[in-house]
Amino acid sequence: MSDLKDQGEKVKKMPYNIRERKIKNAAYRSLIRPELADALYDKILNIIVGQKKYKDASYSARALAEDLKTNTRYLSAVINSRFGMNYSCLVNEYRIKEAMNVLVDKRYAGKNIEEVSTMVGFSNRQSFYAAFYRIVGMTPKEYRDSKLAQ
Repeated sequence: MSDLKDQGEKVKKMPYNIRERKIKNAAYRSLIRPELADALYDKILNIIVGQKKYKDASYSARALAEDLKTNTRYLSAVINSRFGMNYSCLVNEYRIKEAMNVLVDKRYAGKNIEEVSTMVGFSNRQSFYAAFYRIVGMTPKEYRDSKLAQ
């Protein structure tokens, strides 16, 4: 970092402690049987999205693995290979999609950002803001204000 300062360049700090995504090439992913992974993919979507388990802040990868009668390591490998992300990122994407709808829905106009955060499954405001900013590129308040101004 001092080399950059010596060169006169500024290092831009990412808001909300967002870090660049690192691509990992895990050897175990090649050991996943495609037909089992496809079946598990459908079951994961059914539980996370169909049953809206993403709204439950306490619903963990371990709970999902138990519901699917598999272990968390295999579940994690399938989520990484089929969705290209980890469990938390997967669940947060659905939470943010829901939050985007709630933030602009007139029925929820009286809800503040923290209430929306809880409604969609986040356990704290900071993780909601960080995930929202990473996925949408603006804060929830900025998003709501920009959509309601249209």
